Amino acid sequence: MRKLLFTIAASLLLVTMYAQNMKAVKLNTPDKTRGTSVMKALSDRHSDREFAVKELSLQDLSDLLWAANGINRPDGKRTAPSALNKQDIDVYVIMKEGAYLYDAKDNSLQPVAAGDHRAAVAGGQDFVKSAPVSLVLVSDLSRFGSVTDQVKLMAAVDAGTVCQNINIFCAATGLATVPRASMDQAALKQILKLTESQLPIMNNPVGYPKK
Repeated sequence: MRKLLFTIAASLLLVTMYAQNMKAVKLNTPDKTRGTSVMKALSDRHSDREFAVKELSLQDLSDLLWAANGINRPDGKRTAPSALNKQDIDVYVIMKEGAYLYDAKDNSLQPVAAGDHRAAVAGGQDFVKSAPVSLVLVSDLSRFGSVTDQVKLMAAVDAGTVCQNINIFCAATGLATVPRASMDQAALKQILKLTESQLPIMNNPVGYPKK
């Protein structure tokens, strides 16, 4: 028993040390000239549940996040509109090495939790675990000032708009993705250190298509 307790304590210490060693990831400047025409992207859009083993390049990840909900105007407004311009949607990036929060203003990934948490995003669907990246769309309902049924509906619409940006970007650049609502919300709230007013709504696993 004493040996078991020592092993558990040592493991927790290693996890804590690893989490403290996680560093912010500075993203590349997004390439705003890439991709096909809008009509071609709409024609090509489809859900894909199979992903290549290859990790996403930093450029592809940078472009993907900017397209999802990046800043596209000097006044700080985003590529995705939001109800009352509350900008309630935060994009969390779940990868094998850890979970990060996309900081659109700094164009970076801020570390949140070390370790592979893709299983929590999978919500029982194993194919999600093979995607190199999963984007979890979280609405901070407190930005609306009060939480009502109408606010929750607006948050769902906002998340859907960001999700559509992801889908169209992937279709235009040859990436594989599928929009999803299934996930272990309770586990993700704990992993991502979310408050009561922060609600995971949708997610998109993303990767290169499996050949």
